Amino acid sequence: MDFLQLSDRLIEKSTVRDKQQGDSAAVRDRNQTPADFSSIYSKDLLPTSGGEAMTRGFLQELVNILMGYISKSNQRSSKVLDFHHPHQLMEGLEGFSLSLPEQPETLEQILVDCRDTLKYGVSTGHPRFFNQLSSGLDVIGLAGEWLTSTANTNMFTYEVSPVFILMEDILLRKMQSIVGWSDDEGDGIFCPGGTISNLYSILVARFHFYPEVKTRGMGALPRLALFTSQHSHYSVKKSAAVLGMGSENVFVVKCDERGKMIPDELESSIAKAKNKGLVPFYVNATAGTTVYGAFDPFNDIADICHRHTLWMHVDAAWGGGLLMSDRHRTKLQGIERASSVTWNPHKMMGVPLQCSAILVKMKGLLQECNELGAEYLFQTDKPYDVSYDTGDKSIQCGRHVDAFKLWLMWKAKGSEGFGSQINKCLENAEYLYDQLQRRTDFELVFRHKPEHSNVCFWYIPPSLRGLPPGPERDSRLNQVAPQIKGRMMEKGSVMIGYQPLGDKVNFFRCVFSNPATQQEDIDFLLDEIAWLGHDI
Repeated sequence: MDFLQLSDRLIEKSTVRDKQQGDSAAVRDRNQTPADFSSIYSKDLLPTSGGEAMTRGFLQELVNILMGYISKSNQRSSKVLDFHHPHQLMEGLEGFSLSLPEQPETLEQILVDCRDTLKYGVSTGHPRFFNQLSSGLDVIGLAGEWLTSTANTNMFTYEVSPVFILMEDILLRKMQSIVGWSDDEGDGIFCPGGTISNLYSILVARFHFYPEVKTRGMGALPRLALFTSQHSHYSVKKSAAVLGMGSENVFVVKCDERGKMIPDELESSIAKAKNKGLVPFYVNATAGTTVYGAFDPFNDIADICHRHTLWMHVDAAWGGGLLMSDRHRTKLQGIERASSVTWNPHKMMGVPLQCSAILVKMKGLLQECNELGAEYLFQTDKPYDVSYDTGDKSIQCGRHVDAFKLWLMWKAKGSEGFGSQINKCLENAEYLYDQLQRRTDFELVFRHKPEHSNVCFWYIPPSLRGLPPGPERDSRLNQVAPQIKGRMMEKGSVMIGYQPLGDKVNFFRCVFSNPATQQEDIDFLLDEIAWLGHDI
């Protein structure tokens, strides 16, 4: 029985039950789905009286569109994208117009617009989409997102979001336990992405050392210094700029060839900051760097932070998922010593965007740092335990429900299922690494076996294979990946990202976070790159 047959059967059963209960004629006729939406408008849907049948028919048509897209996304014969340049989309394609009308359009046109929006977008759930750290399409997570949108509630108080608030609390406690913190410590909140989670870590670290900043501002503080590796995410510098500390006061610590922060260099950077009259207070370590997928030496960094009384944050936005794997969690050894952790389940765990958490070891600090006690929301005389009114821990007021889809996926997979999913993605990375070592038309950016699911490499076209290392070869090699990427997007067969890094010219970075990807997809990727770039 397929989904639509099951859906129809459920509707049929529901209709029988409604008849037995003596519901209205409109409800009894809910299976009479209108076949033609050309003269039906949004005003004809619920909450309009008698609009249930129309609403049911419209939403069923929308489900048909989504099911077709989901099915197509998992077919390797389909395109990852149907690429068009911005001006082409702006000008309109085959009746798909982005302009906004003065008069309402029919639901028939709305359904066409929904279909075209998916058609001209990128299929990030496709097994051959390797472009970003978040990919894949988990059906349970999708169901969770649908339910969240249907509930359409806010995450600031228990009174308007009782079940979701408790789910978030349970998830945060579970994640804190997996990090390695005890039951009597730990706090957290779900945030709109890893950048905001990292910003929270700096915000609470500064408040911990200098609580007067909340009322008196940065003028009451000394010049503060932050430290992060040269391979870390740019959000650390951005957060320092946003929080008024200045990006120039972020000291970038050297890394080894593999992309790991060098502890001795961190010590040197701290001494350098002090000699300049700055006051060190915060160190960002990374679990799974964005490009190389490297894991910093957390225990060594924790020792340094302890000696200098510094806040240690671990940005595990990308690598936190490995904590779910018994096989790979040892790569994060020492993370339990961190004062705060960023973890993005929308990456390696495959939760639909967005789903990111900031975990703080010191209980109550988030609340103290951010609370302002708005009386129209956070009254203290409510008829329940107001500690569950968690909205004042956030720098936001309105907050989307990001917890439910993760909760639902955890129920469906169990911790074991997430672990298997992550193992599969890292097995794909090892397979790609092995294939690249065997081929003479590709060259690895570094020889080390991948720690995470990142694999970085160059394609060497025939025209460059005889050139010796040097400026001329680098200059020409730098142009190879962008040209192949352009051809790849035009063809739409596969997507992979590229970038330069330090003295390394443009190279491909393949990342695996979609468990639907198979070895055949990896073979296809390499053959496609070679085919698209053979004449460069």
